[in-house]
Amino acid sequence: MNTLSISSQFDSGAIEVLRLEAAHDIQLRIRRDTAAEFAQWFHFCLHGAAGQAVTVKFMNASECAYPKGWDGYRVVASHDRQHWSRIDTHYDGTVLTAQATPQGNAMYFAYFEPYSYEQHLDLLASAAVSSLVTLQRLGATVQGRDMSVLHIADPHSPVAQEDKKHVWVMARQHPGETMAEWFVEGFLERLLDADDSVSRTLLQRCIFHVVPHMNPDGAVLGNLRTNAAGANLNREWAAPSMERAPEVALVRAAMEATGLDLCLDVHGDEGLPYNFVVGSEGTPGYTPRIAELEDDFKAAWMNACPDFQDTEHYPRAAAGQANMTLATNWIAQRFGCLALTIEMPFKDNANLPDPVVGWSGQRSKKLGASVLQPLLQWSV
Repeated sequence: MNTLSISSQFDSGAIEVLRLEAAHDIQLRIRRDTAAEFAQWFHFCLHGAAGQAVTVKFMNASECAYPKGWDGYRVVASHDRQHWSRIDTHYDGTVLTAQATPQGNAMYFAYFEPYSYEQHLDLLASAAVSSLVTLQRLGATVQGRDMSVLHIADPHSPVAQEDKKHVWVMARQHPGETMAEWFVEGFLERLLDADDSVSRTLLQRCIFHVVPHMNPDGAVLGNLRTNAAGANLNREWAAPSMERAPEVALVRAAMEATGLDLCLDVHGDEGLPYNFVVGSEGTPGYTPRIAELEDDFKAAWMNACPDFQDTEHYPRAAAGQANMTLATNWIAQRFGCLALTIEMPFKDNANLPDPVVGWSGQRSKKLGASVLQPLLQWSV
């Protein structure tokens, strides 16, 4: 019989092993972010358990950042790192227990379907070959990785460049929310599809600026929420420093340079099994015009995609009570524009559940493609 072992020394790997003597009693600890207290993300490979019934226990589940996120949650697993599916998972209020029988001697487990740094670089490169796209390096992250933005415009549009609207889309401020970059991949694939009339019309009316990955360092390190300096980037927008949050400082400066008419900030939510958006209703500059734009956008998205809904969501912020360090709130206030935070589930879409994959990378891509429809209505 092979000796059991667990490895996590790879891109986004994160776990601590407490007990590994027997396949039926593997005890693990979900690791904190490298420079912060958040703990929820895990990604590791179990070796040597082919054909054995495996029970994996995450002993500190109740001590993690979002313990309610384990209710109704199922671990994702894969043998080939390409096809991920959900496995039997149970949370008793203290310990999260997952069970599976590996088909081979290496089986990968993760909090959500990973999106690697190499995939990110491939996404940038594949988009940049389009004649519509300019890839710009804004600067470097804390650990020196590229901060990149894709500028997408149709130079042959009958609308003058100076009359076009500027749309910003960014994802993965929280690096463990990998569904966000899957979303952007689907968004880009459709936006750059020359045979799609929605995309062609949008590119006549708008210039797009897309940051597929706001937090490359945190992702490679296997963090859930923070960058290499321990900063939660979505709490740094009021006054970002180049020392603690260069990722935000660089993107914010680029936004100031282009101007901004609409912003979508793409995230994942641990607790709610739904797709929804959060607006800027608590900001000082929130107006009936912005409220109407929000309502119209949500209605158009619901009409275009049954995976999106507006019944289950966060409580609305009271007037004047918005946290102005959040991207959506700071952007809405600074530019007087429509700004939305998009949230997708780590679990499943309870309105359209999939017992095999739950909410997944491919479903996130489809949702990303679907958002072009409400953007088309907004752009008129």
